[in-house]
Amino acid sequence: MPETVDPAAEPRADPLPPLRDVIAAHGLAAKKSLGQNFLLDLNLTRRIARAAGPLEGETVYEIGPGPGGLTRALLMEGAARVVAVERDERCLAALAEIAAAYPGRLEIFSDDALKIDEAKRLTPPVRIAANLPYNVGSALLVKWLTGGIWPPFWKSATLMFQREVAERLVAAPGNKSYGRLSILAQWRARAKILFDVSPRAFTPPPKVTSSVVRLEPLPEPVAPARLADLEAVTAAAFGQRRKMLRQSLKSLAPGTEAFIRAAGLDPTARAETLSIADFAALARQLRALPH
Repeated sequence: MPETVDPAAEPRADPLPPLRDVIAAHGLAAKKSLGQNFLLDLNLTRRIARAAGPLEGETVYEIGPGPGGLTRALLMEGAARVVAVERDERCLAALAEIAAAYPGRLEIFSDDALKIDEAKRLTPPVRIAANLPYNVGSALLVKWLTGGIWPPFWKSATLMFQREVAERLVAAPGNKSYGRLSILAQWRARAKILFDVSPRAFTPPPKVTSSVVRLEPLPEPVAPARLADLEAVTAAAFGQRRKMLRQSLKSLAPGTEAFIRAAGLDPTARAETLSIADFAALARQLRALPH
C-alpha cells in the first residue's frame, strides 16, 4: 500500500513506484488507436506541471492520464485536486493507486472527454493540464474554445500537441501554418509555445516532436464577431487558401466583391494575409446580410 502524502509537506517526494514498474505490473501498453504515448520521465512531467501553475489550491482538469505520470506530477506540485478523465479502462487500477497515495485529491472518471460537458461537471475556474492523445487533441481544444459561455470554465490550458499543431496555434498572418485553428485560438485566447519534447521522452516514441503550449483565455475576443459567422468565413477562405477572397468567399454572399469591400478589405487579398480583426470584420458583414 503506497504511503499517503500531506499536500503541505516539503519537500514533495513521489511515494509511488517508478512509472515503468507500474506499467509492467498492470500489463499496460500504449494503444495507437487511442493516440496514446506515455510520458515516463518524472522530471519532465514535473516541468509540465510547473508550467501549468501556479497550482497551490487549484483544481486541475487532466485528459488522458494513462498510467498517471503527469497526474502524479500535478499532485506533487501542489494541486489541491485533480479531476482526470481516462477512456482506457486498463489504466484505472494504476490511477486508483495514485488516488490512494493522495487521499481526497484525485477524482477519476472513465469517460470520453469529447462528450463531457465540463461546465456541469467542474466548478470553474479550473486549470487544464494534459498530454493530450494525438488523435483528439485538436478536437478537444476546439471544443474548449467554442463553448457558449465566455470566459470559459478554464483559466489556463497547458497542453501537449504535435509540434505541427502547436505552430498552427501561434502562427501569425503570412506564416504557412496560419489557418482556421490559428484564428480561433488567438481570437479568444493568448497562446504561447513553452518548450519542445523529444520523441525519446515517450513510450512508445512517436515519429514527431511534441510541444507544450499554454493558452490563457481573453476576457473578450480580440475583435467583435459571432462565433458561427467567424467559423463560416474562415472555413470558406481557407478552404481555398491559394485563391483570392473574391473567389474563395463566393459561396457566402451574392455580390462577393462588394461584400468584401464593405468589410474594408481588398477582394484580391488571400486568406493567409488577413489578420484576426479582418476576419472578424468579414464575420460582422456576413451577419449584416439579409437572411
